[in-house]
Amino acid sequence: MSKIRVGMIGYKFMGKAHSNGYRALPMFFPKVVRPEMAVICGRDAVALEQARAQYGWEQAETDWRKLIARDDVDLVDINAPSDAHKEIAIAAAEAGKHIFCEKPLALNLADSIEMLNAAEKAGVKHMVGFNYRFAPAIQLAKKLVTEGRLGEIYHFRGFFLQDWIVDPSFPLVWRLQKEIAGSGAHGDLGAHVIDMARFLVGEIKEVIGMSETFVKERPLEASSSELNTGLSKKADKDAPRGAVTVDDATLFLARFANGALGSIEATRFAPGHRCTNSFEINGSKGSIKFDFERVNELEVFFTDDAADVQGFRRVHATEGAHAYSEAWWPAGHSIGYEHTFTHEFHEFMLAIEEDRQPVPNFVDGVECQAVLEAVDKSIEERRWVSISELR
Repeated sequence: MSKIRVGMIGYKFMGKAHSNGYRALPMFFPKVVRPEMAVICGRDAVALEQARAQYGWEQAETDWRKLIARDDVDLVDINAPSDAHKEIAIAAAEAGKHIFCEKPLALNLADSIEMLNAAEKAGVKHMVGFNYRFAPAIQLAKKLVTEGRLGEIYHFRGFFLQDWIVDPSFPLVWRLQKEIAGSGAHGDLGAHVIDMARFLVGEIKEVIGMSETFVKERPLEASSSELNTGLSKKADKDAPRGAVTVDDATLFLARFANGALGSIEATRFAPGHRCTNSFEINGSKGSIKFDFERVNELEVFFTDDAADVQGFRRVHATEGAHAYSEAWWPAGHSIGYEHTFTHEFHEFMLAIEEDRQPVPNFVDGVECQAVLEAVDKSIEERRWVSISELR
């Protein structure tokens, strides 16, 4: 197969990121199957046409069911709001289409399991959008852990901090409505940290958490057809107000199956933190630290370094020895957020070519959802909750 014809549902923040990822892939990774940007889909015909022309899609549909029914679509990319994921993914699987779905996979664990079962029954390839895994510095972190160079892992502490809704006049966008988003900072930001913890350290065994909604009501969003990111909305002056039904911040402690301890925090109320997706891992032989705002860097410490030079060293993950780096620029020439999506789609196209499931896939989406729900249950019941309780 020389090309995969993609139909994408959604066209704003993630729609732009995905479009850029597809367009860059054949230029920098010419040996993998080429994604062909066949059809883009959204409900607002005016904004959709603007996105189609701007992003470079061939055609447009305003009904996702028509997109899935088309013979010229091999892969369905779902980056619509979370409440739409399940129905679209199951329909795509039943139509025999490969599926890429943004995280969190679904509104709840039961729905995510249904999606996984449908994809497995249909025998299609399926992938979930944990793009941060695909930064070269994260791939280096994985390599150091897997090769045992950090020794026995004792601690994972991670946090994802943002500040885009600190202003109480920021409108009630869909990300702040539980029936659409499923959860707030917990599922939007925390899901990425949970996946990072699972990817680097292993499965989480039990959790205990707490959460808070600091601003209980917000003005209703002004209607707009602009192709903005959804993180820069405005409300009309004196607009009516609605209830915020998700968490603004969630924190929890975790025990991993391998005995490591973890702490994970997600908040949209950390002024000065635009996108601080960060973690530290401590092991018996060393430690690593990462912050996505310095995406090309991994800080590394080894206990067996000589005492007179011992300390954290900054590794700039742009050398040929680092994952994906040879495809881009000379060493020291940085890459950014958008490149993680290109790497993500590289994995998907390669998996299709090799007839295997890409990683991370819907199994990872289900496991992440189980942790999210275990934390919610812990908060509600004020106790430690084992992930196995949700099975």
